[in-house]
Amino acid sequence: MTAVQNIVIERTYRATVQEIWDLWTTKDGFESWWGPEGFRVEVHELDARVGGALRYDMIASSPEAIEGMKRIGQPPVVKTHGKFSELKPRERLALTHVIDFFPGVTPYENTMVVELFPTGNSVRMAVTLSPMHDASFSQMQRDGLTSQLTKLDRRFAR
Repeated sequence: MTAVQNIVIERTYRATVQEIWDLWTTKDGFESWWGPEGFRVEVHELDARVGGALRYDMIASSPEAIEGMKRIGQPPVVKTHGKFSELKPRERLALTHVIDFFPGVTPYENTMVVELFPTGNSVRMAVTLSPMHDASFSQMQRDGLTSQLTKLDRRFAR
């Protein structure tokens, strides 16, 4: 593994903590925003409890995304799976994904921690990403999450 540091991305949304929580812990919520621009997901299983499964397909849905996946040697649909490894309702959750879809890379686990801090009529969300198998993929992970958060930025812009 690489010596890259954890990546922390924060956003503040004019929303209730329950609205933000549901985006991470319900099928409809997760499907409504997960995936960078040009991608969508189809959730097959989402069991929001410690040890509960998360299985979904990450689907390149725009010509640019499909071409980008080809450039990195990936098909347009990637089957993704993991579990909820921590859950404190409406406060904190951790998703541990199994990274087993890169040819030539030994499968490993990668954890994302989400913390919610409600204040007044807003919620600050801090997402901490653990490093991937090399710095370039960690940067792609950062860029991907930043891109998908723009979907929430638009949703909660009031």
